[in-house]
Amino acid sequence: MEFLKVSPEVQRALDEGQPVVALESTIISHGFPYPENVKMAKEVEGVIRENGAVPATIAILDGKICVGLSEDEINVLATSPDAFKASYRDLPRVLAGKMIGATTVATTAYAAHLAGIRFFATGGLGGVHRGVNETFDISADLPTLTKTKVCVVSAGVKSILDVPKTVEYLETLGVPVYGYETDRYPAFYTRDAGIPVEKIAKDELVQLLKTQDQLDLDYAVSLAVPIPEEDALDPDFIEKTIADAIREAEQKGISGKAATPFLLATIKEKSGGKSVDANIALVKNNAKVAAQLAVSYHQS
Repeated sequence: MEFLKVSPEVQRALDEGQPVVALESTIISHGFPYPENVKMAKEVEGVIRENGAVPATIAILDGKICVGLSEDEINVLATSPDAFKASYRDLPRVLAGKMIGATTVATTAYAAHLAGIRFFATGGLGGVHRGVNETFDISADLPTLTKTKVCVVSAGVKSILDVPKTVEYLETLGVPVYGYETDRYPAFYTRDAGIPVEKIAKDELVQLLKTQDQLDLDYAVSLAVPIPEEDALDPDFIEKTIADAIREAEQKGISGKAATPFLLATIKEKSGGKSVDANIALVKNNAKVAAQLAVSYHQS
């Protein structure tokens, strides 16, 4: 495809059948301020390398979907004041306009699928928003997963969303959801959302993915990995913090695309930065798990 630009390192790994892990880029452009965002991006890529895989951070630059970013490209994304948060539907606009675009889960999954990358590590999935009965606000992440053959490693759904409805909607869409070595679906900042999930181990998952390849089934597999116990937040504390942030957003009339950045910033402030520390910890843990799975997948 003319719009796809794969870095030499990532292309070499793909050609040689080496493990590669895709990474989204909205966490760089919209998740943290500069230079903390660059530091975090490099650390996450470092975790993937330490565990035997090649990182492929994805973004849109100069009219191309770039799979695998150089240090200079990460800096451009990290310092751009007007980087576009590009979801799946926005791709033609951002590419045609040669805008700087940070990829969401949906866009990253699509790009990874195009490039032939089997594993994708992220923090949390988008999903069904709280109050969906009134707003019908559902992230494009979910339907996109029905047509992108990647294993998405996350800490579950972002806690600001309606987690039970999101898990149910994934099931309705036909996207399989598994708990990595757990039978409890995690809740991003905490290890248990109170929802049972099918438990799966590394070897079982690798064989499942190999079987999916043989059947040529092009949908994502959602692997939910609990945040490490030592990094998890107190459930009552973080739920009250989230509820307070949502109430504040409603009072200020903040909704749509502006809601998530506002909520995350407010939760950071109200938690004294604890939410950010937990977020970084779980992203690194997901990167480690995805890299280890990618290595096992390519060795089997």
